[in-house]
Amino acid sequence: MAEHKRLGRGLAALIGDVDEDPSAAQAPAPNEQPRRPRRAPIESLKANPRNPRRTFRDDELTELAESIKERGIIQPIVVREAGDGTYEIIAGERRWRAAQRAGLHEVPIAIVDATDIQSLEFAIIENVQRADLNPIEEAAGYAALMEQCNHTQEQVAQIVGKSRPYVANLVRLLKLPEQVKSLVRHGQLSAGHARLLVGHANPLVLAEMAIDEGFSVRQLEEWVRTPEGQPGDAYMAKMHKKARGGTTTPAKDADTRALERRLTDALGLEVSIDHKGEKGSLTIKYTDLDQLDDVVRKLGG
Repeated sequence: MAEHKRLGRGLAALIGDVDEDPSAAQAPAPNEQPRRPRRAPIESLKANPRNPRRTFRDDELTELAESIKERGIIQPIVVREAGDGTYEIIAGERRWRAAQRAGLHEVPIAIVDATDIQSLEFAIIENVQRADLNPIEEAAGYAALMEQCNHTQEQVAQIVGKSRPYVANLVRLLKLPEQVKSLVRHGQLSAGHARLLVGHANPLVLAEMAIDEGFSVRQLEEWVRTPEGQPGDAYMAKMHKKARGGTTTPAKDADTRALERRLTDALGLEVSIDHKGEKGSLTIKYTDLDQLDDVVRKLGG
């Protein structure tokens, strides 16, 4: 366990205020990763596929890009050598993306030696320490630490400085349907609300009810305790009536909802089907250009 405790402290030193002048940097403590600050062409850096953070808000990147234009990048981006003169980002992907928007040609980097597992651990811990992850990303990061690094929940909790029940409860969110997880990713539904819906027969209906009615966690808990199906059916009728300006329309049939879930799972994006007679429409929702690129590739574009 001592090694896991040290990892968190080593990361703090690793991504701390690294001076761009190598001679000004303090000598690393024994067993800690050496820091070698330098500058590198921005195009020589590439994203870390193990980074648990997948959502980069456009407005935040724009704001950071404006700051970088005025002040530059104060803290180096932590990378490891990937071969062919390129570097894989371990910590600082958001700064790298914003630097591209700001039109920088070079960025300060700190090169470290790290294995795939260490790279994953560093990326997760950095984001958790900086509160940069939404609950679903954080849960996926903890799950990756357990699956890829063979850590127990107790070890993960110690690494990231959280309690074991906190880690266990968060990882349970990954069992939710993709549509509910999307609500959590975008801040529409809290992790506390979402945790109550794990294993429920109608999680999406109850999630939308909680959002629409402004339910507290306690209020949602009362709904969850009622007989399954009844609150969902009643609320679906109310929701459709409200959407149609008072005209009640039937809820989607089971086959349509099942097909929506299959397409959502296949694409990793929220899919909605509006079917009427022999025709209708299919809507795929994305939140950034990376997701749009992914769906275009999957559709053969």
